[in-house]
Amino acid sequence: MCTVFLRSKLFLEVSFISKEVIINEEIRDKEVRLIDSDGAQLGIVSAKDAQKIAYSKNLDLVKIAPQANPPVCKIMDYGKYRFELAKKEKEARKNQKIVSIKEVRFSPSIDDHDFYTKVNHAIKFLQSGDKVKVSVRFRGRELHHSSLGETILTRFTEAVSEVGNVDNKPKLEGRSMTMMVLPKV
Repeated sequence: MCTVFLRSKLFLEVSFISKEVIINEEIRDKEVRLIDSDGAQLGIVSAKDAQKIAYSKNLDLVKIAPQANPPVCKIMDYGKYRFELAKKEKEARKNQKIVSIKEVRFSPSIDDHDFYTKVNHAIKFLQSGDKVKVSVRFRGRELHHSSLGETILTRFTEAVSEVGNVDNKPKLEGRSMTMMVLPKV
């Protein structure tokens, strides 16, 4: 009686993680194709017999292919299986690289020293693997001289060409002209 309650509670905890997994008493099919814990096929048996076999081995009955006809169930230690899945997910998250977007802003009337200072910042961002959003902000009447913004972005592209590639061409959106630069691999 106690094991049934614990197994049902385990199912409730798992149902929040993965709604497709059905275990033990939740399997309501008449017949299932049963796979043993070592991978051997035991054939097509009734769901009640499959549960009895799983309980006799002190393991869980897990429906792994509900769309099959008859559904495929496997005898396994479900807690251990969940632990291994969580461990694999954690490893995958550890190995993935999170790419963030850094922004460098210019004005159309930027001086050379300021320009190269911002280029050096962008080069550091690109070398660390981040994307860089480059924008030229126009204020007031500067908007009529959008060609100055294109000139600055072209100079910027040439300055960072060793460490980055332009993802999309400069485009004017409202009062700013923007483009994205990706790090070279």
